[in-house]
Amino acid sequence: MKKILVTGGTGYIGSHTVVELQRKGYEVLIVDNLSNSRLDVLDNIETISGIRPAFEQLDLADGKLTAEFFQRNPSLDGVIHFAAFKAVGQSVADPLMYYRNNLYSLVNVLQGMKDNNIQNLVFSSSCTVYGQPEQLPVNEKAPIQKAWSPYGNTKQMSEEIIEFTVKSCDVKAIALRYFNPIGAHESALIGELPLGTPNNLMPFVTQTAIGIRECLSVFGGDYDTPDGTAVRDYIHVVDIAQAHVVAVERMLGDKGKSNFEIFNLGTGNGLSVLEVINSFEKTSGQKLNYKIVDRRSGDVEKVWADTTFANQELGWKALKGLDEMTLSAWKWELRLAEIKK
Repeated sequence: MKKILVTGGTGYIGSHTVVELQRKGYEVLIVDNLSNSRLDVLDNIETISGIRPAFEQLDLADGKLTAEFFQRNPSLDGVIHFAAFKAVGQSVADPLMYYRNNLYSLVNVLQGMKDNNIQNLVFSSSCTVYGQPEQLPVNEKAPIQKAWSPYGNTKQMSEEIIEFTVKSCDVKAIALRYFNPIGAHESALIGELPLGTPNNLMPFVTQTAIGIRECLSVFGGDYDTPDGTAVRDYIHVVDIAQAHVVAVERMLGDKGKSNFEIFNLGTGNGLSVLEVINSFEKTSGQKLNYKIVDRRSGDVEKVWADTTFANQELGWKALKGLDEMTLSAWKWELRLAEIKK
């Protein structure tokens, strides 16, 4: 049984990826500092898969602790690195926190891999590396524009760190640039659960619908888009999780074409914020209280993926539609409400 380290594995995308890895027969070890997740996620992963993944609470931005961790766990077949702060708005407000956490943790993980001869890394990257692309849909060969946020900049810098590292040692890497993950597992046992006020659209939508938030602010109604609201490529979190398993299998099967490969993960369709809201109202039957406010610093106007390369080279394709995404997110929110009663 191949053993995979999943950093940030109790988080949103991490937890779904752990489930998919276990479904495919991998042994999973999670490391997470629980800064934006909860320990009971492990219980829900176990309920879904029948297997409780090994877990260690650790801040990977601490070089000494990370080195000791890798010394204790040298026999890993690969690493999927999710552990990072991810909110665009928060990164604008506190850039140093983002640079410290996102870059230190990556450097420490790469050092641990190099020192212990662990060769395979799947890195959680982001469409934010493209900034505002000159052409849409954007493919992997598009020039990297100036980042619009410290968060996006940390992903750009992380990819550069990986690119130079793989040239200097035996580490191989795949960076998955995903667009906007939403939705939840069909069991409604795991989903997006930000601690505090959400920074991403979908949890704010569901929390507003259920009464936790009074009103959803739609940032910007005057963009050059069909309805004036920002356009993104929304993709179901389970589709993204499955892509990580495909990437791991590609690396373990030595099928890569180079030591550092990059793939877009999206649906290839651009959808506006209002289209997401309309889908949610249809699938949930809830009328959403929202208002259009000023644009938010750090947000690009529109971006969606050209997924041709991932579809052809990885043999992966996003399968779930928008209504399935919004309905699963609502079922997850309803389950959270039941637990609180």
